[in-house]
Amino acid sequence: MTTYLVTGASGQLGRLTVQALLEQGVAASDVVATARNTDAIADLAALGVVTRAADYTDPTSLKEAFAGVDRALLVSSSAVGERVAQHANVIGAARDAGVELLGYTSITRADRAQMILAGEHRATEDLLAASGLPVVLLRNSWYLENYTAQVATALEHGVVLGAAGEGRVSAATRADFAAAAAAALVADDQAGRVHELGGDTAFTLEEYAATLAAESGRPVAYQDLPAPELSAALVGAGLPEPYADVLADSDLGLARGELLVDSGDLSRLIGRPTTTPAEAIRAALA
Repeated sequence: MTTYLVTGASGQLGRLTVQALLEQGVAASDVVATARNTDAIADLAALGVVTRAADYTDPTSLKEAFAGVDRALLVSSSAVGERVAQHANVIGAARDAGVELLGYTSITRADRAQMILAGEHRATEDLLAASGLPVVLLRNSWYLENYTAQVATALEHGVVLGAAGEGRVSAATRADFAAAAAAALVADDQAGRVHELGGDTAFTLEEYAATLAAESGRPVAYQDLPAPELSAALVGAGLPEPYADVLADSDLGLARGELLVDSGDLSRLIGRPTTTPAEAIRAALA
């Protein structure tokens, strides 16, 4: 019997990974889902999943959560700027528990990408390399939901804003990335692997806008802006300035090709084609 742990299971990617493990045929009683507040994952407990409280900032809670765990997935923290210290706590708990495999949800080309978001992922990968643990790196490109969550706004204004120029992004759905994480955890040949994960259909933001227009039957165009103007527009839409700056910087990374993946690793891991932009848009419009 192998016991699997998924951190951050109250978040979207973590929750989907737990569900994907169950779909892989792992018994619910062999899956441990963690969250800061287990009330947030009561639905997983109702399925028979073991739920444990764990806070990335609390090493004691992490040590207790990892007890008896064989394989684990560290879902990267959402606390930009605080991730490295938090991830170090999780890695320490996994090392102390003697896990036989630790997966980490990183970012495409984390070892060389220049975008702001890559820095903390690169530092975490360095910690993992120094830990002595058997590790599998799941370097995820952008979520399609980063775009489809804004469908209503794009249709209202008839425009998709960005600073990506003609750069192409290999976005996939969270469910696709979660399925890959689950597949890597249950496989027996993943220690030492580095997966560059992205959707089969790369696209420019201009192409995305055209697909949104075609699927919705409404006019939508892409407007390319200098990064400072995009950040200002995002702040005007209600985002905090530091977060807006990170998003604008990520578009510059997209323009440099840092979110473009042609490895085919994602579709191979999940055993099917990845979700297309058109399919994701149709789901958002439904």
